[in-house]
Amino acid sequence: MKRKTLAFTAALAAAAAALLTACAPAEPEVTAAGFPAEIVIGAIPNENSSDLTGTYEPLIKMLEAETGSTVKLQQASDYAGIVEGMIADRVDVAFLGPFSYVIATTNEADIKPLGALAGEKGEPSGYHALGITQGDNAGVNDIKDFAGKDTCFVDPGSTSGFLYPSAGLIEAGVAASGKESDISAALQPIYAGGHDASALSVKNGDCEVGFAMQSMVEETLPGKGELAEGDLKSVWTSEKIPGSVFAVRNSLGDDATAKLTALFTEKANADYFESQGYCQDEDCLITGEHAWGVVPATDTDYDGIRTVCASTKSEKCES
Repeated sequence: MKRKTLAFTAALAAAAAALLTACAPAEPEVTAAGFPAEIVIGAIPNENSSDLTGTYEPLIKMLEAETGSTVKLQQASDYAGIVEGMIADRVDVAFLGPFSYVIATTNEADIKPLGALAGEKGEPSGYHALGITQGDNAGVNDIKDFAGKDTCFVDPGSTSGFLYPSAGLIEAGVAASGKESDISAALQPIYAGGHDASALSVKNGDCEVGFAMQSMVEETLPGKGELAEGDLKSVWTSEKIPGSVFAVRNSLGDDATAKLTALFTEKANADYFESQGYCQDEDCLITGEHAWGVVPATDTDYDGIRTVCASTKSEKCES
């Protein structure tokens, strides 16, 4: 009897151990280089394009070669979707506008910058927003003239397409604050969804005035033949805005985030992509901003956004 009891106890212990092993969470798969087996990059279009893959292809090729990971691009329709993905750990690396990065950190997303976009080699990161109208509109020559007009913005979570324009409208005495209710009281806001859509809506007369990223108005759309000289005129320019940022979730671990930071700031650029045969010429420019590459950035680089948030009182700064 004793022998049977001991055998039964041993069998029970073995079964319990097997059950615990089966129920235990699986260790996350990692590559030989110490990266997750899959890295998800979250992004939204700067343009109203259904597919961002082309503008991320050289970056994805570089990351897969250097990390051994499968890199997937996850597109979202708006900034909020990407921020939520970061907070929920469904997105590992995200390309965010500076405003969206601040929103994410305000909402306690545990993330940090890998680096910020530089439009040209040797240039510091940063860009400007423009206030625009049709080239022959003699009635609009200043941001003050936007009062009461159909006005195209990009998205309430856009830095150059809403936050900094709101600050400009407040400074000009057009709006009382950057709250959406005060913006709606000051003019007729229309959210175009993309910088290209905002600029083209102004060109086509769907909005009398609007806001968009400077490079979209002066480089990207003219380069595509969608804007000709004289179609639009700029009547307001924002102060310099910190550059759009690639951010990483800290839960990937110190070692992986440090290695990713080095990869982004040293190899995520057109020169390196072309040297490795990942692309040629303009196909090596990355993201919807068609930028040269990534340069170092820190969280404090975005304190200016936090200052503008405080001055505009935009709900989006806390949403």
